[in-house]
Formats: sequence, structure tokens, C-alpha cells
Amino acid sequence: MRRRRLAAIWAALLVAASAGCGTSAGTDGDLTDDWRPATEARRFTPRVGECYGALSAHTSHPPVDCAAPHLVEAFHVGTFGADVARRSAPPPPTSAAVRAAFVECDRRGREFAGGDWRGGRLSVRVLPVAAAGWQVGSRWFRCDMFELNAVTGLNGEDDEPVSRVGSLRGVLRDDSAVRLGCMNSDDWARLAPTACSVPHQFEYAGVWTAPERSYEDARRDEATVHDRCRTVVARYARVPADSMLRYRTGTAFRFPSKEAWGRGDRGVRCYFWSGGRRLTRSIAGGGPAILPIN
Repeated sequence: MRRRRLAAIWAALLVAASAGCGTSAGTDGDLTDDWRPATEARRFTPRVGECYGALSAHTSHPPVDCAAPHLVEAFHVGTFGADVARRSAPPPPTSAAVRAAFVECDRRGREFAGGDWRGGRLSVRVLPVAAAGWQVGSRWFRCDMFELNAVTGLNGEDDEPVSRVGSLRGVLRDDSAVRLGCMNSDDWARLAPTACSVPHQFEYAGVWTAPERSYEDARRDEATVHDRCRTVVARYARVPADSMLRYRTGTAFRFPSKEAWGRGDRGVRCYFWSGGRRLTRSIAGGGPAILPIN
């Protein structure tokens, strides 16, 4: 009798357990399909137009409103190619993969700023996804643009962004304070902007793209840089780029920082130098009348 009662109790329990495993209203019976996998939850991809108060690619530094003080602005997000994507870790900042990504960032940066961004106190940086993101499958790189200091940012010695307010989108289409134009130097040969109507000796003329070589070798070859920059000035002022050009204009130049060079920036900023006389107008398009042979 006791055995029959125990058997009945076990049968009842089994029926109750089976009923409890049924699908409740509003559910599909799968307790895992509505949860994102842990790796997916840890991934994130930055968005174009986001501004950041730090240079890191980590989620611990979330984006901020571009109308608030910030350091960098993401203007493009790209993806590393399959050959790089197969690697076990993100490429280092000065690697060939990052320099290749810089080409894409450079082109997109011109579109974003409304002109060659080197025509302003601006720099562009490639920021690969952090190692933690790489391990969970992210393969993006972020193209950042940031503003440089008005003086030290032109000397090829400083690559740090300064805090700013407002987006850099289209900043070179307007008469913006970040645009490079007429300038004067101080006792330490640092260039600072001034109105072209104010007596000055320097004016930004354009960019010469240096060939691929070491930073140290490029900096030592000043004769070549001056020669190339004279051609840039000739095009800017609309004077003949002939054997007499050296008697029309002096030149100054500013290299990108060593860090920027390492990540692919070969753009050397070229400046007209008056040789001592002070001008009160721009040389842009002025022809031989503004740059006579001396």
C-alpha cells in the first residue's frame, strides 16, 4: 500500500514539472535568445560627428556634445582590410596599416573641413580600435580631427589638441579663425596669425607632400624643401616658377610633428617669406607686381 502511495506522489510531481516547463503567455520558451552574447555586448563602434574629451578609443570615454568643450571630433569611421583584420591585435600607431588608413582619413578630412585641412590649424589622427575591442571582433579605425595651438601647433613640435567648442565641419569654407593666412614671427621663429592689412612678413601658401622617407632625413634636406615650397608660393601668387623665382620670394616651412609623420602625414606647410620687408596685403594672385624680382 505504501509503495502504491509513493508511486502516485511521484507521478503527480512529474506531471506538475511537465506543466511548469510549458510556454508562458508572451514568451517563446527560449530563455537565451533575447540576451545578446557577451562579446556582442562588449563591442561598440563610434559614430561620425561624435566629439570626445579624450583621445582614447575605449568606451570608458563616451562622446560629448560638440557644442561643449572637447578635444577631438570623429569625422569618419573606416574598416581595416582583410589582411589586417586577420591579425591577433590592432596595428600599432606608426604601422604600415595605420599609414594606409591615414590616406583614407586624409581624403575624408578634406571633404569634412571644406578644403585641405592643412590650410588650417588642424591635424588628423587615425585611431584604431582598442585591443579589448579587437579581441571581440571589432576592426574599425576612427578618423579624428582636432585643432592645434595658434603658435606651437605650427612648429612641427606639437601634436596635442587644444580644447574647442563647436564642430569643425566646413570650417575652411568660411573666414574661420583656424584658417592659416598672413603671419608674423616672434624671437623664437614661432608663427602667429595676423590680419593681412597689418604689416607682416609671412603668408601661408599651401602644402608640399614630401616623399616617403625617415623624418630625420626629411628634416635635414632643407634645400629640397625650400625649393619645393618656392614652387608652392609661385602657384599661390601666380608668378613664373622659373630660375628667377628665388629672387622673388623667400620661404619658410613647417613640418608635421614626428608623431604625425609616423602615422602617415607627409604634408609640409609652405609659407611665403618677404625677406624683411613688411607687406600690408595678401600675395594671393598678385602676380609679378606683388612679388617683383629683387
